[in-house]
Amino acid sequence: MKSQINILRQLQELVLTRDEHHQTGDGSHLDALNDAIAELQDKLEPQVAGIYGRLYKKNHIVIASMSNGCCSVCGMQVPIAQAQQVRLAKHLVTCSSCGRILFAADEDAAVNVAERSDKDDPKTGISRFSAEELMIADLDAGSREEAIGALADTMERHGFIANANSLVAAAMDREAVLSTAMGGIAFPHVRGVEGGGLTLAMGVSKKGIDWDGEKVNIVFLSAIPVAVSAFYLRLMAGLAQAFSRQASRDAIMAAADSASLWKALCKTTRTAVV
Repeated sequence: MKSQINILRQLQELVLTRDEHHQTGDGSHLDALNDAIAELQDKLEPQVAGIYGRLYKKNHIVIASMSNGCCSVCGMQVPIAQAQQVRLAKHLVTCSSCGRILFAADEDAAVNVAERSDKDDPKTGISRFSAEELMIADLDAGSREEAIGALADTMERHGFIANANSLVAAAMDREAVLSTAMGGIAFPHVRGVEGGGLTLAMGVSKKGIDWDGEKVNIVFLSAIPVAVSAFYLRLMAGLAQAFSRQASRDAIMAAADSASLWKALCKTTRTAVV
């Protein structure tokens, strides 16, 4: 059953990638994504395909990791006996609360380790997901992997995530499915980074980075808990909208250090990210 679970994980990533493309892409890759999705669906065993189909009609997130003994989507504690069945993966196990198919979280996967903010000092806008220390105003990278690596290292160094190397590998796997670059901005990201909320780092390259044949100057790297995948689509759309204005890009490109870059980002996204 492990092979079927791996297929389901790949299938969910492709479906969510297609959802992203519907939200922010030009539609040029939809046929290829649909073909890849259909190919994976054909590899599902009849019983698994039936369960997948029923769940998919309700929500495109049909499979969730079991992290710290809980369903990563709804947060429900998984009974000990059931948790052991999830780890053994001899048959499909569904969450008793949300009904999603559960799988054991990868031991070497990146996790969110940032402490929750003080409830007496609630954050708003982009500050809910990022911070000044996650800004790189002089991103020195010659390739997309180097850019992603620098941003992931910054996340880990400042205590937002653990295992930057795993985050980079997963982000590059996602890029191999479909490039996240569009109009000079790239949105590399990894879903399934559990343990906290969505985390976003930003880097600016004055000279530009070759991103699968496209020149990119602004890079956003996101670590996304699977439960907020739908929200991430809205966040990405908001960022794309904010940076569709040349004045916004100019302000970001003019930032000399992390403090001024953070200030420019907050100002630029004030109305687009709420």
